[in-house]
Amino acid sequence: MSCRSLPRIAGLMLGILVMSNGSAGADTLKDEIAPTGKLRVAIAVSPAGGAFWSRKTESGDYAGVPVDLGKAMAEQLGVPVEYVVHNNSGQIVDAVGNKTWDVTFLPKDPEREGRMAFGPIYEVADATYIVKPGSAVKDFAGLDQPGVKVAAVNNTTTMRGAIAHLKNAEVTGYQTYDEIFNLLKNGEIDAFALSRDQLNAMAQQIPGTRVLDETFKQTVTAVAVPPNHPLALAFVAKFMADAIGNGMLRAAYDNNGLKGRPVRTQTK
Repeated sequence: MSCRSLPRIAGLMLGILVMSNGSAGADTLKDEIAPTGKLRVAIAVSPAGGAFWSRKTESGDYAGVPVDLGKAMAEQLGVPVEYVVHNNSGQIVDAVGNKTWDVTFLPKDPEREGRMAFGPIYEVADATYIVKPGSAVKDFAGLDQPGVKVAAVNNTTTMRGAIAHLKNAEVTGYQTYDEIFNLLKNGEIDAFALSRDQLNAMAQQIPGTRVLDETFKQTVTAVAVPPNHPLALAFVAKFMADAIGNGMLRAAYDNNGLKGRPVRTQTK
C-alpha cells in the first residue's frame, strides 16, 4: 500500500467508525490510542532540535516539530499530552513492547517497519558526515580509510546506513548526541554521521569542523504507532495528511527554527 492511499483509507475507516457508533466509536479510538487517558508522545532529545529531534528549553519544557505535532494530535483527541523522553530513536523503537508510549515521529527503515506501524512520511533528510576540527578529510574517499573512527547515534537508521556505506573506517554507536558532540570537539573521533541539517548546526558550534558535501543516504521520518493498533494508525495517518495539507506542519517547522527549510514529504 502506498503512502498516498493510506490517508484516504484512514479517513474512510475513521468515518465509518464514527458514523456507525457515534461517541462509542470515539471512545473506542481513545481506548486504543490513549489507553492511560493521556496521549504519550515518544520524543528523542538533542540540543539542536529540529524536524525529528526535540530539545529541552530553559524553562524545562520541550520544543520541536514532534512536540508541536503531538500537542495538536492530543487536542484533536481531547486528551492531555505527555512527552516520553529518550536519548535517541533506537531507544524509542526498543521501548515499543513495553507499552510506555502511544505515538511517535521517527526515522523509518525496513528493520523498524517490522516492529511498528508507520503513517505518512513528513521529512526527507540527507545523511552525511562532519569531520573533526583540523581534519584533512574532504570527501567520502578520504574518510573511508583504515583506522578512521566514525561515530553515530546507536541503533539508528543513520548508524545502519553508515555501517553499510563505509567499508574500511570503523563505525561506533553512542547513546547520546551530547556524548558524540564532546568527542568530536575534543578530536577523540574523526567524524560523526547524522543528517546534514543537524551537522550544519553542529559545525557552527565547533570551529574548524567541516560537513562533507556528499550524501550517503536519505533518511525518511514518519509518524508511527505500536503494531496491531489499526484505529490509532488510521487516526495518525489522517492527522498527518491534514497537517501537511493545511499548513500545520509548515507552522511547526517555522516555530522550531526551520523557516528556511522546505517541508519535504514523500507520498510513495
